[in-house]
Amino acid sequence: MVPTPNTFCLVKGAGEARTRLNAFDKALLAAGIGDTNIVRMSSIVPPSARRVDTVDLPKGGLIPTAYAHIDSETSGEIISAAVAVALPEDPSLPGVIMEHEDTQPLSVVENKVRQMAEDAFTYRNRTLKDLFSIGIEYQVNKCGAVFAGAVLWYE
Repeated sequence: MVPTPNTFCLVKGAGEARTRLNAFDKALLAAGIGDTNIVRMSSIVPPSARRVDTVDLPKGGLIPTAYAHIDSETSGEIISAAVAVALPEDPSLPGVIMEHEDTQPLSVVENKVRQMAEDAFTYRNRTLKDLFSIGIEYQVNKCGAVFAGAVLWYE
């Protein structure tokens, strides 16, 4: 059995390259997780997990991450990605991570993802204690990508 993570870290990055995959790779590098194998997970924060500013990840490690990303080859287009983490008043309950990406300004995307996290708490009948979010906006030159994620890890 895999141990349950007890911390989370919010990361973001943007990249420009010749291909969409290379732009995504550069966005991961800019976010500080480019030399890991991110494993996309659904959007639950383990009970009592706490936010940390940085995390020391093993190179090549399998890293559980909830994330939003978008790429584009439309020169001049605005692309944005954001994640929000909602934590409950009761630390024995899990929190929620929501992700959103769009061809909208970051203010629109981040407001939407924060509302999604609040809504998830409403229909779970949980009292919200903390709400964190991170996002990034980028204007595409030729081929760009943005990435915002919540990395779950261990102390």
